[in-house]
Amino acid sequence: MSIKRIDGPLLDGMLKNGLANLRAAEEKINILNVFPVADGDTGTNMRLTLENGLNSAKPVKELGVYLKSVSTGMLYGARGNSGVILSQLMNGFYQELARVPSADTGEVKRAFIRAYQTAYSSVIRPVEGTILTVAREGIEHIRSQITRRTTIDQLLSMYVAEMRKTLAYTPELLAELKEAGVVDSGGLGYITIVDGMLKYLNGEVLTGGVDESSSAPSTPNLDLSLFNEESSFIESYCMEFILQLLLDPAYNQEFRLSGFIKKLESRGNSIVAVQDGKRVKVHIHTKIPASVITLAQNYGEFISFKLENMQVQHNEHSRAVKAQKKSVPLHVITVAEGDGMHELFASAGAGAVLDGGPSMNTSAQEFISAFSETEAERYVVLPNDKNITLAAKQAATLSPGKNVTVLPTKSMVECYFALAMDVADSPDLDYRIRQMELGAEGVVTLSVAKSAKDTTYHGMSVRADEWLAFIGGEPAACAETRVEALLRGLSAVPDIGEKESCILFRGAFADEAEESVLEEKLGDAFPDLELTFIYGGQSVYDWLVGLS
Repeated sequence: MSIKRIDGPLLDGMLKNGLANLRAAEEKINILNVFPVADGDTGTNMRLTLENGLNSAKPVKELGVYLKSVSTGMLYGARGNSGVILSQLMNGFYQELARVPSADTGEVKRAFIRAYQTAYSSVIRPVEGTILTVAREGIEHIRSQITRRTTIDQLLSMYVAEMRKTLAYTPELLAELKEAGVVDSGGLGYITIVDGMLKYLNGEVLTGGVDESSSAPSTPNLDLSLFNEESSFIESYCMEFILQLLLDPAYNQEFRLSGFIKKLESRGNSIVAVQDGKRVKVHIHTKIPASVITLAQNYGEFISFKLENMQVQHNEHSRAVKAQKKSVPLHVITVAEGDGMHELFASAGAGAVLDGGPSMNTSAQEFISAFSETEAERYVVLPNDKNITLAAKQAATLSPGKNVTVLPTKSMVECYFALAMDVADSPDLDYRIRQMELGAEGVVTLSVAKSAKDTTYHGMSVRADEWLAFIGGEPAACAETRVEALLRGLSAVPDIGEKESCILFRGAFADEAEESVLEEKLGDAFPDLELTFIYGGQSVYDWLVGLS
């Protein structure tokens, strides 16, 4: 098949085929995780991210309009590092094609280039040997080979072939991959999606894509009686949007945030405008939204956009239909896995405890929903997993008007100590946030879990079903039993003799009898440690330990 152009419906079929291809390879991609504990969900995170985008997609012919809906859905539904990067790849692809009804091969090539550039810019410290490298080298190695005669299916075929070459080379670029004897899982996931898109163009339609019955409704349910022909309009519209500044002769190149804000002031009030690189986040109340839209589009295009009729909100409030949100100075949002941890964080002062952890990463949309459910002067997010931190930060970016601080806690242990240091009755919110930050920084985390496979990890040979002890996420010891692994791990903690407190969180698969054994053995081995046992109920790590 020789395809010269793609539009919205064709790309929709291609992406759904890519999703089906990814779904079929999901477990294979998950298994590639370099970490020996069974928490590798790269395939799952990428599948859920793309699935959310396609569930949000508008079935329109115009390519740019279709891509905007997919990109927005992926940005909000992104899970884990791999999902966030995948959403940024799509974001860049959309940015390049935002204004075209259909795209030829040259435009698609430039979109793939823009995709990897956008993804790189979204990561603070890009690491080579990952999905970023695969996406970049895949298109850069073939860009000079693409001519006017090249069809889109030929471009994708060359793109997939080059990405596979780069994927095979990723262990040479990233030591962790080489040591584990695997290629990058995120890179494989991305290739699998693009390969599914190519298969669609070649007539191979796969099953297992988007479940149409689960698609999100295009508009929320509204009580239309709140605004009718007898209503008066005295309020304004509330607008929130993220504007991507574009370098193109069609746009005004002289963007200055101060000048932009001055122009907004003549169009409305309650203005919040923040520039982050080439993106501007704006909140404004205006009676003439079209004038704000026209002004903004002098400089770029919208990545996300929300418009609400404040009169409807006012009427709804007047009729006592809308439930009142609670308002707090500081709203703390945490992530937890395990019933005990959920209860513990809630009792320790967290305003919202979201489901998530190593085996199922929390999405950006879940954080955004948590922000909207409570009115607060400030918001603090404790993600408790390095693979959830990016989604939390993306949610903060997608929530203009919300003052959000993400403390990059890497474990539920760090979260526990952060909450313990919070001074809830202090009116100084900066002080409270700093105290939580100090609490997380001042603890050593030790975790114990079963190895999922035979491997050599950071120089340590481990057999499947042996128990591993990690200090701050790095392997420290292994043993044939949980108790022995924990003891060896504690012995490997630097300056263990200077530690005074040891809090042990028991997982779902470690029984209470083990607590008694540990209490005795730890008392003998570390007599100066004050021991506290708490039921956490977490499933991946049988024991989580905090030392301070």
